[in-house]
Amino acid sequence: MKNLPKEKRDRLILVAMGTVTIVVGLYYAVIVSQRKTLASVAKKKAEQENKFSGAQRLAGSVDHFRKDLDASAARLKAIESTMASGDMYSWIILTVNSFKENYQVDIPQFSREVPGEVGMYGSFPYRAAIFHIRGTAFYHDFGRFVADFENTFPFMRIQNIELEPSGGSNASKSDHTEKLAFKMEIVTLVNPHSR
Repeated sequence: MKNLPKEKRDRLILVAMGTVTIVVGLYYAVIVSQRKTLASVAKKKAEQENKFSGAQRLAGSVDHFRKDLDASAARLKAIESTMASGDMYSWIILTVNSFKENYQVDIPQFSREVPGEVGMYGSFPYRAAIFHIRGTAFYHDFGRFVADFENTFPFMRIQNIELEPSGGSNASKSDHTEKLAFKMEIVTLVNPHSR
């Protein structure tokens, strides 16, 4: 370069600087933007692969969900078969009397059903029936009866329990002095598939 005249040397330096400027400009204009595009495409590809693997897992568990649905439908059908239907007055008497055989609870009075709505959800498919019941029992026997009754029948609820000493002419007997008279309501769901 020392042997070149000053004009040629300046031109050569300008051409070299211009070439470097053009190369740097092309690098930022083309290569950097392509790298950003490639990074964006790689990120979208990873997201799509995650969605795809999730969809494959979900598609693979369809049989499991179908079995759960069938088991739940069978369980619901079994519960609905024991729900109130037909003549509800005789149904409640038979249900409570067969249940109380294992408890020392005397329930001589059952009222007719009072139909009503459940009011839990907007389009709840079940109606409700309320029965007023009176009887006598010892405190612990009554407590066991109520707890076991609600655990045995998931579609029934006992509410508005009133307890008072069991007065009357038999109060002089020692075994009746500790008995309680009770009033309560049994709220039951009515089978929507019954006639």
